[in-house]
Amino acid sequence: MKKYFVYLMAFFLPYLAFAQGVARKFVLSFPHEKDTTFIHVFMPEKSVNTGRAIVDCPGGGYSHLSMENEGTIWADFFCQKGITFAVVQYRMPKGDRDIPVSDAENAVKLLRDSADQWGINPYDIGIMGFSAGGHLASTVATHAEFEARPNFCILFYPVITMGKKGQHEGSCRNFLGKDRDDEQLMKLYSNDLQVRRHLTPPTIILLANDDTGVPPVSNGIAFYSAMRNAGNNCALHVYPQGGHGFGFRDSFPYHEQMLSELEQWLKKLDSPKKEAVRVACVGNSITDGSGIDMAEKNGYPAQLQKKLGNGYHVKNFGVGARTLMNSGDRPYMKELAWKDVLAFNPNVVIIKLGTNDSKTDNWAHKKDFEADYQIMIDKLSSLPAKPRIFLAHPIKAFKTQWTITDSVIVNEVIPAIDRVAERNGLEIIDLHNAIEDGALILSDGIHPNAKGAAKLAEVVARAVLSEPAHKKAKKRTKAKK
Repeated sequence: MKKYFVYLMAFFLPYLAFAQGVARKFVLSFPHEKDTTFIHVFMPEKSVNTGRAIVDCPGGGYSHLSMENEGTIWADFFCQKGITFAVVQYRMPKGDRDIPVSDAENAVKLLRDSADQWGINPYDIGIMGFSAGGHLASTVATHAEFEARPNFCILFYPVITMGKKGQHEGSCRNFLGKDRDDEQLMKLYSNDLQVRRHLTPPTIILLANDDTGVPPVSNGIAFYSAMRNAGNNCALHVYPQGGHGFGFRDSFPYHEQMLSELEQWLKKLDSPKKEAVRVACVGNSITDGSGIDMAEKNGYPAQLQKKLGNGYHVKNFGVGARTLMNSGDRPYMKELAWKDVLAFNPNVVIIKLGTNDSKTDNWAHKKDFEADYQIMIDKLSSLPAKPRIFLAHPIKAFKTQWTITDSVIVNEVIPAIDRVAERNGLEIIDLHNAIEDGALILSDGIHPNAKGAAKLAEVVARAVLSEPAHKKAKKRTKAKK
């Protein structure tokens, strides 16, 4: 294992000691100054291993852990489906909320770092949590840096809010400790308020309507609403009865239905190939998919994924209203999305910025545009993957809106992009002429609709699938000889 944190492999047990789906179990222990974290790892048979893995956080109000019903008993269910399953016996906060969060984040990192040894796809690692463990899982899904953020999330009757209304008092008191009344911290760890468009992973939420322990509306349903409002992939299953804490108990009236629905959701969840070509779509609201309902499915990066196929792994790193220039009103390179781009270590990057830079107040700093573009290119070029970088011309502004003017784009922004591309030997994608039909643009005259996004995806896909310019030049040189 790499990097950081395996101290002791406590013991191995033969698969015969476990249920049918588990081929191997081992427990890792990580001693700390006053306590120890344990991770119970269950592996499927190699013949059925899908490469998918799940980190599980049992509940218990941040005071204890329901290790069996919400933890180890699930191992057979997942291993039979070829999924590696790891239960985190995380430490209680006892006044320090960073303790359980770091345990859960480190468990995700452990699986990623051990991917080659354990037959895991590092781009297909999920997190699962129950009750307070659901709060912990959703905290990692919404707060963690890229390397520790899961690729999907499973939440059972989760604690979500830390606010005074609709809370689970014990979980909030134990997690926030002496800062229980700090308004900023309550908001920071009310995870429905921390959902981020494109960056918070696909999630399934399962709960009972008659849960009186953790009120569904202010917790699980609030998280679903935040995900749906952001256009993120999310499913919600509310069962008529079952109360709180049903976990894997077969006394839960909808036990078999719940397992079937969870299995179907996992089957339909996209699983990028480990060796897929990683494509990062960098940009503003046009990349983000502003104005397109469910942009995570209908925006241009999502449609680009469909056109490129499963040999590619496309991620949308678009952020609305952002500028390329660091002197602009909302610089892209100061966003979490930019940090994620670099951590993603893409093989291909499409940069589509410049539209918001053309605004009157921003373009007053136009002298910074090419220098800041160079900073972005240098950062990307220094990545281990040495990505193929495309610079895209901004699309046409069909109206002057928010002081975005097409004449500035055509006469100043595009020539500046071309100069940067020429200096760096980079390829251009002409998106300015990709959409000529105003019917493919929303009423604001700036953003493409879903059909316009499909057109952008078509042009970008053609460029990505084309032979790189330097290879073409080599072929021409050989032909002349």
